[in-house]
Amino acid sequence: MKKQNPVRFAPLTTFPHIVHGGDYNPDQWLSSPDILQQDISLMHKAHINSATVAIFAWSALEPEEGVYSFGWLDETLDRLYENGIRTVLATPSGARPAWLDRNHPEAMRVSNMGVRNHHGVRHNHCYTSPYYRAKVAEIDGKLAERYGRHPGVILWHLSNEYGGECYCDLCRAAFRDFLREKYGDIDTLNQQWWNAFWSHTFRSFDEIEPPLPNGETSTHGLNLDWKRFVTRQTTAFMKNEIAAIRQYSDLPVTTNLMGLYPGLDYRVLARELDLVSWDSYPRWHAYGVGDDVTAVQTAFAHDLMRCVHPSKKPFFLMESTPSVVNWMDVNKLKRPGMHALSSIHAIAHGADSVQYFQFRKSRGACEKLHGAVVDHAGHAQTRVFREVSELGETLGKLDELVGTATVSRVALLYDWDNRWAIEDLRGLNKRRRYPETCQEHYRYFCEAGINVDIIGRDDPFDGYDLLIAPMMYMAPDGMGEKMRRFTESGGTLVATYLTGYVNENDLCHLGGWPGVGLDELFGIRCEEIDALYEPERVEAAYCEENVLRLQGSFQAQDLCELIHCTTAEPVAVYRSEFYAGMPLITHRRAGKGHVYYIAARTGEEQLHAFYEALARQTGIVAPLGNLPAGVHAAVRSDGLQDYIFVMNFCSDAVTVPSTRAYTDLCTKETAGEDGFTLKPYGYVILKRKHHDGDSGGSSAG
Repeated sequence: MKKQNPVRFAPLTTFPHIVHGGDYNPDQWLSSPDILQQDISLMHKAHINSATVAIFAWSALEPEEGVYSFGWLDETLDRLYENGIRTVLATPSGARPAWLDRNHPEAMRVSNMGVRNHHGVRHNHCYTSPYYRAKVAEIDGKLAERYGRHPGVILWHLSNEYGGECYCDLCRAAFRDFLREKYGDIDTLNQQWWNAFWSHTFRSFDEIEPPLPNGETSTHGLNLDWKRFVTRQTTAFMKNEIAAIRQYSDLPVTTNLMGLYPGLDYRVLARELDLVSWDSYPRWHAYGVGDDVTAVQTAFAHDLMRCVHPSKKPFFLMESTPSVVNWMDVNKLKRPGMHALSSIHAIAHGADSVQYFQFRKSRGACEKLHGAVVDHAGHAQTRVFREVSELGETLGKLDELVGTATVSRVALLYDWDNRWAIEDLRGLNKRRRYPETCQEHYRYFCEAGINVDIIGRDDPFDGYDLLIAPMMYMAPDGMGEKMRRFTESGGTLVATYLTGYVNENDLCHLGGWPGVGLDELFGIRCEEIDALYEPERVEAAYCEENVLRLQGSFQAQDLCELIHCTTAEPVAVYRSEFYAGMPLITHRRAGKGHVYYIAARTGEEQLHAFYEALARQTGIVAPLGNLPAGVHAAVRSDGLQDYIFVMNFCSDAVTVPSTRAYTDLCTKETAGEDGFTLKPYGYVILKRKHHDGDSGGSSAG
């Protein structure tokens, strides 16, 4: 297979350090200059080197339409810079001032019931509105003209957590234009949406409305294209902001994404950004859920955010909480040590920053109890502040990590429109669990310390040894050929039940499943799929002789495909139900590579055994061997040095066996010759000389 070479890419060439800071809202404290002065001292004590300013400051920047007030922002940026603190400068489009909504109600969103919103909340704007786009471009341009060359500004932060939908007449017209552009003529659209069903045939694009709760919701092609349109229109709005900034500034731009947020296809947005950033708020210490499980879910999101940009370069953790959030059903404090561990966890998976919402707690409104570096007490004598300060001191020692790569031999497919289609389909059962299933297939590698790229079906497959495609329900033309080239050149491919059922417009493939030639590639054909009630289980067992040399029995649940081998050989079979004896896992040689098909959802214990055996067959070896339960690892590299992060997500101390010497990056001392002990929620960053194949899963031997 083609090798991926580690490289160093510093996201901010003007500031080659781990960025440590977060949302800072001096506009909320303009009547308290003593607090603003105190903030600088507290930032120094917390080892904070960056502040994200003006995210929701429109009212303070433009108190009346056309009347601007930049003096306070001038003072803020100068004060920060003079004290060695850089600024991530935001555009304020995420929340509008009241005068704007009063004077221009047409810029507010319309709900899917046709009701115009009132002023308030966030992202209440119509992203199609010509006035709002022009007004946003105006204030963005003024900010860029004034601060685009300020020595303290290192990055532009566009808006805040783009999201939501608008159903106004402007958006409906833009949606129809989107469909005209995509399909060309109405007959093609009718065919791809299968509109002869229920007499839904359109004679003109002008007859089409978005999916509405009191209108059409059963045409899956319509639902899917509406979501794609929302992504396109949001991206166009964002590009409007970028263009306004680019008139005066060439600093990199980012916007804070939200992980697995289902409302937008982030790969489309990310192509327009210089740097990906995202807001991470895991449910640590959730009742009945181990922190090691939460760590897998969070690592998956980190790896996804790292990979939505085509370059897969380091991302920024733009928001996290140093203590607690305010919007969960139960807002539990991070236990001692978890703040540092969760922050290092982000860096382990490719982040070059640790940033918070927020630096100082708001005194009022809905986020007054959301965690912050500085509590309402207003001083440094709190547990949270001490933990932030200790982490900041550690981050100051990690400059050599900045820009290092995450090199992966394993890739897993995750596509937003595939998720939309799976969640929209009628039939089977409600436990479709596409994101959760992807995380279950990812878990073995995450826990072993084998890096994984979370990629999309349009991304290149070359450069990987193992490609995993859970529930690839949507398989457009060409996917079978693309996967065939991957396997015939030596790659190993794994797919599961619900593969290749529909095309990119949710139109079923004819001629049998999996479609687009995947049936020939996998050497199987799917006849039916059985949906099980939640408590039901179907018995299964590995064949006495199989290519992976696995033994024993296991169970299937939720969804069981009934497949037949054409040119494949069974690895495991069903042992109960009327389909007892039929294949459940199959294998086929494909050129120089291998293809595996898993026809039913199984437990994570079985997936662990399967992927452990597959890693052996593929020659992918965990960098530290077997780790104790609850201990995870990840690797970054610059091609000269490897940095192995070992993290304990247990509330008890854990000893990690090792017989090899490393350098502890934080202490610069030798570690690991006789193993090492991690305290509860502890971590260590090990440094060793790089040799080919070692990043994120070395070659056998």
